[in-house]
Amino acid sequence: MLSSTALDFFIALLGKENVYSDKAHLIAYSYDATREKFQPDAVIFPRHEEDVSAILTYCNEHRIVIVPRGAGSGFTGGALPSSGGIVLAFEKHMNKILEIDMQNMVAIVQPGVVNMDLQRAVEAVGLFYPPDPASQEYSTIGGNVNENAGGMRAAKYGITKDYVMAIRAVLPNGNIIKAGKRTIKDVAGYNIAGILIASEGTLAVTTEVTLKLLSKPKMTKTAMGIFPTVNAAMEAVYKTMAGGVTPVAMEFLDNLTIRAVEQTYHKGLPIEAGAILVTDVDGNLEEDLDFQLELIRKIFTENGCSTFKIAKDKQEASDLWFARRNASQSLSVYGSKKINEDVTVPRSALPELLEKFYAIANKYNINIPCFGHTGDGNVHTNVMVNGKDPEQVKIGYEAIREVFQATIDLGGTLSGEHGIGLAKAPYMSMAFTPEEMALFQSIKLAFDPNNILNPAKMGLN
Repeated sequence: MLSSTALDFFIALLGKENVYSDKAHLIAYSYDATREKFQPDAVIFPRHEEDVSAILTYCNEHRIVIVPRGAGSGFTGGALPSSGGIVLAFEKHMNKILEIDMQNMVAIVQPGVVNMDLQRAVEAVGLFYPPDPASQEYSTIGGNVNENAGGMRAAKYGITKDYVMAIRAVLPNGNIIKAGKRTIKDVAGYNIAGILIASEGTLAVTTEVTLKLLSKPKMTKTAMGIFPTVNAAMEAVYKTMAGGVTPVAMEFLDNLTIRAVEQTYHKGLPIEAGAILVTDVDGNLEEDLDFQLELIRKIFTENGCSTFKIAKDKQEASDLWFARRNASQSLSVYGSKKINEDVTVPRSALPELLEKFYAIANKYNINIPCFGHTGDGNVHTNVMVNGKDPEQVKIGYEAIREVFQATIDLGGTLSGEHGIGLAKAPYMSMAFTPEEMALFQSIKLAFDPNNILNPAKMGLN
């Protein structure tokens, strides 16, 4: 429990309207997309960076746990107050786009800015911020940075880390630092910004982010290919990426996912297909887009694609993307509990990875529908079980361990975009040696010797 003295300090600093310990607020900030719940002792809303500094100084001195939180949309429990303490929430005040610098093509934003709001603001002036996580309509830039969020456009444009030029942050002792610069080149000193990206709020509290912007492409075209087997589709993915064209997105749905979407939404999808690939290309000249699509068509056809359809307009493009956008929510037809992972392997390993996943499904007699960002090797693997059957849930987690092992054996990683948080912390020792885990722990200790910032996340004490 938080002492009355501590609450009085925060109220004096921030005002009653920014400090809450009532049941309603504690419940509202106790969960994220994992559906796990841990109640904090208080929820506080800093107004600016100086507030964050004062809060952390006090909490560090009194050993009070702090959990930074954006929108709470994460899938691994990174923003859950699993050790109690204070949730530091940014959506109320620190949610402003501070600057869009047209000359240098950068944006400076506070952590509570919603990803889609930033995209719309920069596109209104002809610029482009590519990272587009599925949660873009509500996830915040602070959360995107701390989880290193990806998205469908990552195949061509990369992920959040590729756009972070500088971070202002507050260390656990209250010191304010700026890591990185607004410059295109910067090789002076250690890459502290790189360490803070994907650190899940365990090292420092982000208060401002400088982001690289691009010129917005003038046009986009969408196409879909239907394949007889998932292996054929996976072969087409990496051969396309190596064949002289880089699509904006290259997304896939396997047969189980196609059937789930069709059963739920009745869109006339080819339920006998082994897999569907949906792709976007962009550019400034229509003939360039046509050239890219023709090359993709050729490679798809060489790998068994039976139907290749190019969208004629925005509505048709939206129709082609419907199945992919609604894949996740349709999977409930296979079970009430979905253990959703976002493993990633080198693109050339995708055919073998999917084979291994379906073998695991057969071994445990469960469904493991898969879909995701195959353009960058990122597969959303969904182990579906009956959540009310403890034995089924146990089997599901045994299958997940084998999913992770298969991924690691193929040179892959536990997470391509969701992060580690609490959910994947037990599996960190599978992916990293004791020496590597000790190095992570020493970095945590250097930043946060009193372990007040988001403890117990990422497998760190």
